[in-house]
Amino acid sequence: MLALRTALGRCLAGPVRGGAAVLGSARGGDGAACSPFIQTARCYARPVRRKRKDIPSHLDDLPPTMLKKDYANVPIINSVDDVVKRLLSLEMASQKEKMKIKTQQLVEKVRRSPNDNGSFEVQVAILTAKIRTYEEHFQRHPKDKRNRRCMLMAIDCRKKLLAYLRRVRYDTFENTCKQLNIQYTLPPLHRRRITKRWLVKKAFCRKVFEEVRKLKAPERLKQRREWQARARAAKEKQAQCEGTPV
Repeated sequence: MLALRTALGRCLAGPVRGGAAVLGSARGGDGAACSPFIQTARCYARPVRRKRKDIPSHLDDLPPTMLKKDYANVPIINSVDDVVKRLLSLEMASQKEKMKIKTQQLVEKVRRSPNDNGSFEVQVAILTAKIRTYEEHFQRHPKDKRNRRCMLMAIDCRKKLLAYLRRVRYDTFENTCKQLNIQYTLPPLHRRRITKRWLVKKAFCRKVFEEVRKLKAPERLKQRREWQARARAAKEKQAQCEGTPV
């Protein structure tokens, strides 16, 4: 068994110094060919490549024949060859160039005028395109912490813009959420980070409150009886005043 391990290690390490033949070659042979067993071991040691899953993208609805953003309005683009058009189309475009066109499409849905490039609705559309790209990235690379931080910052910024639109211009807020397919959830009324210390403190305060109520129960009962006696006396006095003739 030890000899087999030694031979396997020599074969995997390659030819020895001085050009000597490795295991499997004949003495005075003509090559450094390994035995079938060693070749099988080498094939078995290769890492297995996992097949990538087909993840749906929000850029799939872009037609591949559409021209890039920088060449869409060029006047001579209709007179060029089909090969040139294919090179300038989205079929040969990068992810960044597709993102430009997708962002422009989302902005066109919510902008107020053709010259509107900085309103709250336009900023929400731009952030939405970035967030959806980050979400697709994390499906392939879930441990990318830097981009996850960027995505959380973009989500927080978009949430603030939507909250402002909801407070100031509700009709614009509804139209923006509808056009961009955004599901807006209301924030909680009171935000508190629940920790173990906070839970212990809350339980202690509740226990103290209940003990104080028990101590004050006799005094409160005495006060309630006094109030009832005063109310009863006031009713009897009023009845006597109504019953006596003037």
